Amino acid sequence: MAPRFSHRPVLLDESLALLALRPHAVVVDGTVGGGEHAAAILESIGPDGRLIALDLDTAALEAAEQRLRPFGDRVELIHASFRDLGRILVEIGVPQVDAVLLDLGVSSHQLDQPGRGFRFAEDSADRTPLDMRMDQQGPTTAADLLGSASVDELARIFREFGDLRGARRLARAIGEARRRAPLRTTRELLDVIDAARVGGGRRHHPATRVFQALRIAVNDELAALEEGLESAIDALRAGGRLAVLAYHSAEDRIVKNRIRDAVRGCFCPPRTPICICGGAVRLRGLTRRPVVPTPDEVRANPRSRSARLRGAERVVAAV
Repeated sequence: MAPRFSHRPVLLDESLALLALRPHAVVVDGTVGGGEHAAAILESIGPDGRLIALDLDTAALEAAEQRLRPFGDRVELIHASFRDLGRILVEIGVPQVDAVLLDLGVSSHQLDQPGRGFRFAEDSADRTPLDMRMDQQGPTTAADLLGSASVDELARIFREFGDLRGARRLARAIGEARRRAPLRTTRELLDVIDAARVGGGRRHHPATRVFQALRIAVNDELAALEEGLESAIDALRAGGRLAVLAYHSAEDRIVKNRIRDAVRGCFCPPRTPICICGGAVRLRGLTRRPVVPTPDEVRANPRSRSARLRGAERVVAAV
């Protein structure tokens, strides 16, 4: 029997408040997971509101289908990335929506299942494959990446996506290790990380940042976020709301900058005397600073500690 998909929603009340949902609204949940945020959204937009729910993880979609079954045909579950939101809305005949929620990162269920390869717990390291694909139909696993990427590329991945001290040293160590034998399990990668002595001075295990960086690279997460944010902004009607939950600095930086640029409208360099980019104001910011979990929420769900919630409202540009 497959394990139950479990994922505790982070900043649930705060997300709903930012979205300002009303009955009859059409809402997109771009990362439905087990459906907990989605269920709260559907309750807020009942009795006739509609939810379009996307996820790359088929296990998440199966769990969401069970969790959201009481809402009947008010929810449409689609196996897709939110980066493809624009195309999907065209295909299902929805020109605009009232709200979009993006809950980024990896779920508790994905972390807790050794077979998915997202975890590096000692008790399961020998049997945990280096997979890390959100979409298990995807072509490239973490093992594939570790075997094919150049040392320079691996160093960039660890530095940019993991902010890892000693990124190049680890990349060189991986290059040497894979000449002896391919890296296939978490144990094999942990041994290389330990021997390379990287990530010194950090509170958390250095593998935390290594695995984060590999997961981001395997799933092309930051490029998907850039494209998904643009698609979400385009999809919102005037007055529609966007809420995004990010869990590490690279994600949050992209969200902050994209909202800032859409609020400002102009993309010209700071010293340009007059606007030449033709940009237009598209958003009104709703969060001057990111909303973070309360100490009580972090105690109840330690994995929420890094969450940052930002929101914005679509405006009609002046012409």
